[in-house]
Amino acid sequence: MSKDKNEPVRRETHESRVLQEQLKDMVETGAVVTDNGRHTVHCLTVIGQIEGHYALGSDNKTTKYEHVLPQLVAIEESTEIEGVLILLNTVGGDIEAGLAIAEMISGMRKPTVSLVLGGGHSIGVPLAVSAKRSFIAPSATMTIHPVRTNGLVLGVPQAFRYFQRMQERITRFVCEHSNLSEARFAELCNSTDELTTDMGSVLDGNDAVREGLIDELGSLGDAIAALYRMIENQ
Repeated sequence: MSKDKNEPVRRETHESRVLQEQLKDMVETGAVVTDNGRHTVHCLTVIGQIEGHYALGSDNKTTKYEHVLPQLVAIEESTEIEGVLILLNTVGGDIEAGLAIAEMISGMRKPTVSLVLGGGHSIGVPLAVSAKRSFIAPSATMTIHPVRTNGLVLGVPQAFRYFQRMQERITRFVCEHSNLSEARFAELCNSTDELTTDMGSVLDGNDAVREGLIDELGSLGDAIAALYRMIENQ
């Protein structure tokens, strides 16, 4: 009888321990594994500014690539996780760090779905299209602009050639993983009609889908349903 009495207590203790571990993961890495539905899904968030080789201030919300890259390796090798949902609300950030994460996501064998909520700006654009299926909320926006840098820049041809080559890397990745042509992407980057102090274009959800940058307009339920279909088809 004592064993039966204690069984619910042990179960509650185990469940609370699992919940605490999940909450800890969410606080530290912005990720959580959900297994309450038909499939086990890893939810990865890309928020704030994508941090590169230099740490940003403590008052900045950041996504650290040294946290995300090992997570993606663990997800790909996991026998339990069946798919990945990437939630994006980012202003952009370090180009090489963002491209590194995007390349990792695009190279995964497991089903991946991205959802742009709020914003997927700058280097967030390659991250949004890196998944096998991409969604954007109607109220979300995406800013497309040429490569920019802060700090001292030497006014020599080599420096400008470096920026040009970096822009080509971004353009090539985005266009290979979406239905947007390189010519149209360049046109959107170099537009001078929308941003008052900069070049570029701002696309809302409908515009992003119409341009072929994002696959579908939708929100959380649509993204999860698409991910489930991909898992079941695979």
